[in-house]
Amino acid sequence: MYNMEKKKVLSLDEKDIKIASLLTDLGISRSTARTLIFLLQSNKECTSLEIESGSRLRQPEVSIAMQTLREKNWAIKRDEKKEGKGRPVHFYKLTITKKNIVEELEKEKFKEIEKIKEDLEKIKSFISSS
Repeated sequence: MYNMEKKKVLSLDEKDIKIASLLTDLGISRSTARTLIFLLQSNKECTSLEIESGSRLRQPEVSIAMQTLREKNWAIKRDEKKEGKGRPVHFYKLTITKKNIVEELEKEKFKEIEKIKEDLEKIKSFISSS
C-alpha cells in the first residue's frame, strides 16, 4: 500500500521551463511538455501529486498530459491503493529515452515539412497551369 509520507519533490528550473517552451513551439501542449520534462528530470516513477507540484500544473492538466504521453506509448501508469479508504494513487513512469523522444519528434516534424513542400508544389503547379 502507498504511504503518503512527505518527500522532497523535484521542481522544474529555468532551463527546464525553456526546454518545455521549445517543445511547445514544436506543437506539444504546455502541460504535456512540462510533464514530460518533469518525468525526464526525475528519472523515476512519480505520483500525479509529485508531477503537479514539480511542474506547477493543476491535476486536470497533468491527467490530460499523461493521457497524451500514454497514447504515444511514452509513459505507463500504475495504480496503488492507499492505506485506508480513498482513491488509489496514480504512479507514472516514462518508457522512452531522451534520445528516442528527440528522434520521434524529428521524424514527425520532417514528415510535416515534406507535406508542406508537396502542398507548395501543388500550388505552384496549379498557378502555372491557370
